[in-house]
Amino acid sequence: MGMMSEDERISIVKELLFAYVRSPSLRHIRDPYSVIRLAQEIVRRIDRSNSIWRKWDGQREVLLKSALGCWIPIEALRDFINEMPGPPVTTTDVGQRLRAFEDDEYFSYPKEELRPGCLALYEKERAEGTELPAIIGLLRDHVEREEERLRVEQEERFRRLREEDRMAREQRLLSGADCKWTQLQKSSHWFCRVNGRTYRLSPMKDRMWNLYRVNSVSEEYEKGLIGKYQRRGDATKVIAQMAYQPEPRW
Repeated sequence: MGMMSEDERISIVKELLFAYVRSPSLRHIRDPYSVIRLAQEIVRRIDRSNSIWRKWDGQREVLLKSALGCWIPIEALRDFINEMPGPPVTTTDVGQRLRAFEDDEYFSYPKEELRPGCLALYEKERAEGTELPAIIGLLRDHVEREEERLRVEQEERFRRLREEDRMAREQRLLSGADCKWTQLQKSSHWFCRVNGRTYRLSPMKDRMWNLYRVNSVSEEYEKGLIGKYQRRGDATKVIAQMAYQPEPRW
């Protein structure tokens, strides 16, 4: 395979840019990591003249790469590619080239939880006579929607777990048990209890924190000021020592 002409290189860059901006997600288009992946792909495609993969020209690679993460059966990809210009490929050729793409640092592996839905959609479209490139496009849209759904569900799950953890810590605080730093509802103050002693961190206008030794979870109690700290971690270190030392009656 000889050196690419300037027109061929320009064509590759245009093809990749047009494919990139077709994404319906503005967040994806503006994502710096996605831009880096695009730049890496442009360089890789232009440098492909030195590739060790001899059976794969531009159009074959474009097709195969578009199928990444879509769970298209390898046999279907093999059969379609063998109808394209170029030397015949085997199932192993296709499977290993696909794996090489997946192993590249800028591609991710297909999500196992999406396999059943992708295969069902593939079989449905195949039975209706839809050609493979169109099926791949449909599956790419399907995968993008499903990945977004999974992302939202994961964020909701994390949010729920954080809230459950906060409520558990709040319950410990209100019950009189020792607990780590905890906010009550949407309060800007933080409370913790160590060795049966309750402490409150209150935010100040200068972005510092006032640390108080308190007897309740009241936010108005201003006596028992211990000190002023820049970070919550600094106050935690102080409490770790003084919570076990004799103290005056607050």
